[in-house]
Amino acid sequence: MTPRFTDSPNARSKSITAADLDTHGVLNRHSTNHPTFRVGVSEDKGTRRTMEDAHSFVVDFDSIRGQGFFAVFDGHAGKHAAEWCGSHFHEYLLDAIHASPTVPIPDVLNQTFHAVDESLSRMCEESEGKIHSGCTAVTAFLRVEDAGGHQPFLTPPSSPIPDSPVDDATEPPASSSPLASSVESISPKDDIDGKTSKKVKKEKSSSTSRIRKALRSLGGGSRLSSSSISGSSSPNSSLKTTGDSPNITIPPASGRRVLYSANAGDARGVLCRAGKAVRLTYDHKGSDRQEAKRITDAGGFVMSGRVNGVLAVTRSLGDSSMKEFVVGAPYTTETELCQEDEFLVLACDGLWDVIGDQAAIELIRDIEDAQHASDKLLKHALSHHTTDNVTVIVVRFKHAA
Repeated sequence: MTPRFTDSPNARSKSITAADLDTHGVLNRHSTNHPTFRVGVSEDKGTRRTMEDAHSFVVDFDSIRGQGFFAVFDGHAGKHAAEWCGSHFHEYLLDAIHASPTVPIPDVLNQTFHAVDESLSRMCEESEGKIHSGCTAVTAFLRVEDAGGHQPFLTPPSSPIPDSPVDDATEPPASSSPLASSVESISPKDDIDGKTSKKVKKEKSSSTSRIRKALRSLGGGSRLSSSSISGSSSPNSSLKTTGDSPNITIPPASGRRVLYSANAGDARGVLCRAGKAVRLTYDHKGSDRQEAKRITDAGGFVMSGRVNGVLAVTRSLGDSSMKEFVVGAPYTTETELCQEDEFLVLACDGLWDVIGDQAAIELIRDIEDAQHASDKLLKHALSHHTTDNVTVIVVRFKHAA
């Protein structure tokens, strides 16, 4: 089936901030009254003719109060990969979480990146050559869990519920490192073809159906919204589309908040910890020695910092014609949030090309309003003549007194 496309070359992302609406589980909708964090999003196409960036965030992700999903997708060679990821990446992550509830979240993120990458390749095939784009990605999942990385408060009612979700006696000592752990999901000797695990492959048929629906939606004139998400073929989707939230889970106050990040390409995530910039991501570029070696070991070459003289990034989602070299495997980090963690910045290279990590943190540290903070970073990028699209997400954390 030949997909239909909108006339606009620009990717579509729309964010809504509501003062008094319970927005849990609704894509790109945030309440200013949320008890644990606030979100600000700013974007501009800059000097480019088209906007190929997209973003997404979900408040109270997976119907758990205080959780959140945030992402920026920086497209190239067209809008479609970024726009599709902006509408569907969070669904794939939910599917992976529900299918593998005991698997560590960094591994779940790795599975999700591979599944999305594979789906974009199939979307390219089904479009009969009309879609050939790709995108870099930076994602962050704010999760509430116990000291062992589990969520015992989700125990079904028919099962015994532990008296204490978190055993203080087994809680590990606080790490002196700003990052609890940092694991790169693929090395030059690993699977450079970006093949998915057996578990992810089993979901191929259901995700194919979702791709076809997405292809049709690209020509429908309206972005996939929360109402269309509720009709997804995904059996594990738990997103709510109504204003009320009777099924939301309130985790215990003893739970810890852990920020899991994953990126492919040069979209970047930076955490402000006590005024210091902590980079949570890794820039996958042709100019990076380790990435360049992986490319050449796979039979490709890097010329003028570009893979086979074409792409400046060495990892991305999509780009099926170069998938032998430009893989979708992410770099992942795991960070337990503490009182010193003030806010998170996710942005594409349109921002980071004109400002460093620490300078970005210092520019907005005194701005409490997350939207005003993201606006200031955007204005800085534009005033300093960035040559790319710019998308910025700022997540300002609230901590218990």
